[in-house]
Amino acid sequence: MTEATDVRTTSPLDLLDLDGSLTGEDRQIRSVVAQLVTDRVRPHVAGWYEAGRAPVRELALEFGRVGLLGMHLSGYGCAGASAVAYGLACLELEAADSGVRSLVSVQGSLAMYAIWRYGSEEQKQRWLPAMAAGEVIGCFGLTEPDHGSDPASMATRARRDGSDWLLGGGKMWITNAPVADVAVVWARTDEGVRGFVVPLPTPGVTVREIRHKMSLRASSTGEIVLDEVRLPADALLPAAAGLRAPLGCLTEARYGIVWGALGAARDCLRVALDYAGGREQFGRPIAGFQLTQAKFADMAVELQKGYLLALHLGRLADAGRLRPEQVSVGKLNNVREALAIARQCRTILGANGISGEYPVLRHANNLESVLTYEGTSEIHQLVIGQRLTGLSAFGG
Repeated sequence: MTEATDVRTTSPLDLLDLDGSLTGEDRQIRSVVAQLVTDRVRPHVAGWYEAGRAPVRELALEFGRVGLLGMHLSGYGCAGASAVAYGLACLELEAADSGVRSLVSVQGSLAMYAIWRYGSEEQKQRWLPAMAAGEVIGCFGLTEPDHGSDPASMATRARRDGSDWLLGGGKMWITNAPVADVAVVWARTDEGVRGFVVPLPTPGVTVREIRHKMSLRASSTGEIVLDEVRLPADALLPAAAGLRAPLGCLTEARYGIVWGALGAARDCLRVALDYAGGREQFGRPIAGFQLTQAKFADMAVELQKGYLLALHLGRLADAGRLRPEQVSVGKLNNVREALAIARQCRTILGANGISGEYPVLRHANNLESVLTYEGTSEIHQLVIGQRLTGLSAFGG
């Protein structure tokens, strides 16, 4: 006698019943973000991507209204949410598009965090409430045309001129720069690397939008040119001394990527499952073929593993015990696996996988950028390798 087959289906992230490991508040925040994304982003994002432009200011205001911007920071109009809740928000945002998540990450985990962590009380009061509300958009100027993975070699310089500072140099691949109201710019000084809060526009600052991107097209990206920019003494972030400060900001942003990449992977897997269930070849849905099910099983397993890793890192962050190399583990694994999932899902959709009617190749293209920004895979491998061996391979 043969038992009846259970044909019920399970969504990708429900395979291990992982929702039970979340608090009610976590689930509520995730639900709010998911609904906002469904209502405001998903219907339009394919068009934004194709046009290479998104309504960043409108999105910032809407995200600010629900407390998404700087949500893991406390005070100054910020929500003070847990690291896990912030991660879940990043997951839902990137399930729509990596560029939309980048807007929130750069605003909250780079520009706002830099001011919140290293700024004076006056700087915090001036900038953070408006940034949390989405009324002021920020960007983070660290990467340079010739200095990406090696920020210690940055060419941007700041020198004292009386009580002022004169800033000169250039920053490249700066998310939000073309629409930003304020930039946190890092420069070498006689005292080491320091951070400056630069209102935009300021005389001597030129921002050029980077066009013709094949990835992150729903994100605004620019180059910042600094030509003897005069800044008052109070533009300096007083608590940011040395390269450790901007790297600390990057750790904050990388944590969000650990979660966000899972959102892109989940969306690809969801679309591929739906497509395979309705696409018939040789007289049956392709979801019923063994090779297709093997692909789905492998992708779902990697998605669960990545989620458990992100959740563990979130719990460490909420306990104040998260270390930079642990974030490197998360970014290295989750982005790498998310990209592999996106590519595999593309094969399941066949020729339709390259159509803009489906989000799969858009996610894959975006993840190609996520793979290398805020630390390439190789950089994170070296961070992990240094922790394991006690030996630095940087510059070797």
